Amino acid sequence: MSRQIALLRGINVGGHNRFPKARQLELAESLGFRDVSVLLQTGNIVFADPGTPPEETARVLHERIAAELGLTVPVIVRTGAELAAAVAANPFPQAVPEPKTLHVTFLSAAPADTSPLDALDAAAFAPDRCRLVGRELYLWCPGGIGRSKLAEAVGRARLGVTATARNWNTVTKLLALA
Repeated sequence: MSRQIALLRGINVGGHNRFPKARQLELAESLGFRDVSVLLQTGNIVFADPGTPPEETARVLHERIAAELGLTVPVIVRTGAELAAAVAANPFPQAVPEPKTLHVTFLSAAPADTSPLDALDAAAFAPDRCRLVGRELYLWCPGGIGRSKLAEAVGRARLGVTATARNWNTVTKLLALA
C-alpha cells in the first residue's frame, strides 16, 4: 500500500501552534485518511495514500487546520516513494552514523532561484556543508546545528518556497512508517 507523509511546519515548537499528537491523528482520520500514524508532536503524519496528488493533500490539510484550530500552518506532503528517494539521495552519507548532525529541509517546490544558496561561501562555514538536491536541502553540521553559522545563513536564504526541516533520525523513522 502506498503512503503519504504530511510535514507540518512550526507545530508545538517553543509553545507556539499547539496541536497535540492525538488531535493530529483525529484530524487526519476526520479527513478520511486511513492507517494514520503520527510521529512525535512536531507535525509528522503518515497515512495510506488517499489517491490525491501530494499538493492537493497538503492544501486540504492546511485548510482544515486553519478552519478547526485557527492556525496558519504550512504543510508539505511527500509520497513514500519520494521520501525513499530523498533518503537515497543523501549527499552526506558520512553523516549517517551521527544522525543528529544531518538535517533535511523539505521544500514545496524546487526553487526557481538558487542564487541565495549559491552565494554562500562554503569555505567560510566549514566543516558544515549544505547541498540542494531537487526539492530537498541537506544540511550537515558536524558540531551541531545549534551553533552552526551555516544553518543560520541557510535559514535566512530566501528561496521563494515553503520549507520545513527534519533531522535524519526523524526522516528515517518516517520512512520506516511509510
